[in-house]
Amino acid sequence: MDEGKPTKGKWWSRPRPDTGPPAADDGDWHLPAPAAAPVGAGASGGGPDTVAPTPGPDVAPEAAQEATGVPEAPETPMDDSRPDPAGDRQGTPPDLTGAPEEPFRDPAGDRYDALAYGAPGPWAPAPPVQHPGLTPAHGTAMMPGTPPPPPPYQGAPVPHAAPMPVAPWQRYDPWAGPVSLSQSGAAVGTGPRRGRRGLVLGAVLIALAAGGIGGAAGSYLERNGGTDVELPQAGAESTHRAPGSIAGIAASALPGVVTIHTKGSAEQGTGTGFVLDDRGHILTNNHVVDPASTGGEISVTFSGGESAGAKVVGHDTGYDLAVIKVDNVHGLKPLPLGNSESVQVGDPVVAIGAPFDLANTVTAGIISAKDRPITAGGEKGDGSDVSYVDALQTDAPINPGNSGGPLVDSKGRVIGINSAIRSADGGADLDGGQSGSIGLGFAIPINQGKRVAEELINTGKATHPVIGVTLDMDYTGDGARVGTKGNGGGSSVSPGGPGARAGIRPRDVITAVDGVRVHSGEELIVKIRSHRPKDKLVLTVERGGSERKVSLVLGSADGN
Repeated sequence: MDEGKPTKGKWWSRPRPDTGPPAADDGDWHLPAPAAAPVGAGASGGGPDTVAPTPGPDVAPEAAQEATGVPEAPETPMDDSRPDPAGDRQGTPPDLTGAPEEPFRDPAGDRYDALAYGAPGPWAPAPPVQHPGLTPAHGTAMMPGTPPPPPPYQGAPVPHAAPMPVAPWQRYDPWAGPVSLSQSGAAVGTGPRRGRRGLVLGAVLIALAAGGIGGAAGSYLERNGGTDVELPQAGAESTHRAPGSIAGIAASALPGVVTIHTKGSAEQGTGTGFVLDDRGHILTNNHVVDPASTGGEISVTFSGGESAGAKVVGHDTGYDLAVIKVDNVHGLKPLPLGNSESVQVGDPVVAIGAPFDLANTVTAGIISAKDRPITAGGEKGDGSDVSYVDALQTDAPINPGNSGGPLVDSKGRVIGINSAIRSADGGADLDGGQSGSIGLGFAIPINQGKRVAEELINTGKATHPVIGVTLDMDYTGDGARVGTKGNGGGSSVSPGGPGARAGIRPRDVITAVDGVRVHSGEELIVKIRSHRPKDKLVLTVERGGSERKVSLVLGSADGN
């Protein structure tokens, strides 16, 4: 293989001369030794004074060939593994008695004092394998402690300088097999290399095992409280909220809201109310305090947790409103009242109450609709407990326990009294059942509630506006039809009442109030009760297939 070395034959690869019959056949092929030159004859066959120039170390092989006249022999690889019949090249040189005498050299013309390996030419014997550390270049001092090189096969020994110690790399033999050197200079085979790989693999396995054990230990300590866990959290912030926000509205309204517990001889209940003034008057629904109407107990709990007993001032089943009063309570916070006539559909609202006895509950929504005719009650069967409400509809969640609580606007003003919810079974109930909110809640407009509350506080009873007629509640046509007889068996149109003065007759059908259509007797009652006594109304009346409009002034009747 060509590894970048010169392709011409080198002096260390030339065949050795035949120095006689070998001690044994070693299998090598030997060339016959050249004939000995006569004493005093030159290598070129000239006279005794003719000396062939000996090429120095810097003379190229071509120059050496021209100087000696001998053609260069082909390169033959040397096999160092076979025994040398002449002896160990590194040991004692063989007996060369009878070898041709070395030609005369002029020491002044060549800086080498002697030839280490015999006469020049292609038939010079091959030198032994030399180690770099044992045969330094000419003129290079050896390290102390280095043994001298073995003497050459022939010729005078080469003088050496003081011995020098041998470094490990100097023992490297470039013509030996592919081996590596350890630090001591000894050849290192594949065994130690595999050992190093084993050590590396073992270290990796130990590291993996240690990591697994450490992770398991850390996980165990974390699960079992070995290490403290501290989670990130936002710092303290201001608790102030804008007055128009839900939180701001709730903060301003909650101190004026109370939770009401009633206990009667046969039943008990929970509801909500709100403070009207600093005298201790509280407005709520009639059905909230009804269990205590026959001598039961009423307890009021304020938002701060204080409780006090209360008594009924007045109540009205037709409006489903009642006023109760607490005595000797200071620091009351009355809620401001708004104007329900100014409310528009879509306005934001907040409902506050105690649904299912969960006090101080705040929910939010909007006004879904206005003037919803709602009737509730009627458990007594004679209609005396039926409530007629021209209600505000809201989607703010209202549940049992919210009844009597305030519905406030974005400025914290009361615009309605939460009274009824639409049940999932299709009925409307003034908190009479335990159905949950489905987003259909109804509140009594505060304008109506204010008037009734004032009458209850001042007189203990409320008045109802009336038109002086008895309606046929079994009529299924469109509109409200006047009955043929009254409740006592008399005329369905009260003599001298507002209806009689306006010309209304039995069997007339009233189809509108102030231009707003009504479709049943309940709707007509709701529209009438949304006004005050002495208010003037315009009714649309149908008689014999034709309609006409009549005007009247509302009368007054005792609510009880």
